[in-house]
Amino acid sequence: MYLALAEAQRAAAMGEVPVGSIAVLENQVIGRGFNAKETSQDPTAHAEIVALKQAAQYLGNWRLIGVTLYSTLEPCPMCAGAMIQARLQRLVYGAPDVRFGAAGSVVDILSKPYFNHSIDVSAGILEDEAAELLQEFFRSLREREL
Repeated sequence: MYLALAEAQRAAAMGEVPVGSIAVLENQVIGRGFNAKETSQDPTAHAEIVALKQAAQYLGNWRLIGVTLYSTLEPCPMCAGAMIQARLQRLVYGAPDVRFGAAGSVVDILSKPYFNHSIDVSAGILEDEAAELLQEFFRSLREREL
């Protein structure tokens, strides 16, 4: 999760919302990403999507069997759907997302039994650190607007 936090800090340094993700298979990082929606002008450039894409490229397979994704923020519905599509084994995330969270905060896509794949979810890992990054980013943004 510390590596995901480092990715989130990279996003913040670029003026992006500080969210970072790391894809891991057998204790090896096979994908990493941070939010890049603003710099890429791509609405799908979420940290999780970037990390999933890199992991799939590394494996040469869209099925991410046995992969754990670490993310600093609870995934949105788009990212949660991509995780199901990728057959991700496990998601570990830090802070809940009370506006867009799709792992229990707003909706709970990842626990629905009607999908052909389920994902183990661990929430609240380094939650305070992840939340602080986000709070500081938005605090700084508000101060610049004044």
